[in-house]
Amino acid sequence: MKIVIGSDHGGFPAKEFVKKAIQKLGHEVVDFGCHSPESVDYPDVAQLVAEAVTRGDFQKGVLIDGFGGAVALAANKVPGVRAVAAYDSVSARFAAAHDDCNVLCLGGKTHGELILAEILNVFFGTKFEGGRHEGRLAKIAGIEKKYSR
Repeated sequence: MKIVIGSDHGGFPAKEFVKKAIQKLGHEVVDFGCHSPESVDYPDVAQLVAEAVTRGDFQKGVLIDGFGGAVALAANKVPGVRAVAAYDSVSARFAAAHDDCNVLCLGGKTHGELILAEILNVFFGTKFEGGRHEGRLAKIAGIEKKYSR
């Protein structure tokens, strides 16, 4: 799978670990930045990653900030993005199996390498279940369409 990754400065150290962990799972990773711990605005990186996923350049995206919530907030403003902040293996499994999440958001300051690796393993190893979840995702798409201009 081809995956795009990005972070703000708060997620930069974790992003470097996450890149390698995703590659160890057998996926190709393209890094959209940031490329140092110098301060950057998370909405800029989140938008780049989200747009690349919705264009179809990548199958999935991973965003990392201090706690995972801010990048999810920004990425979900891009139509077609289903960004979920995963905090453990259970939330990662539900994000993939029930929400067909296409942008996984992680906390670089709230999680260590062991839990990040577990979240990635579960997320990328879980398939979307479809079924009843498809109708729910269609409703989300309907809400998005109603409020998009």
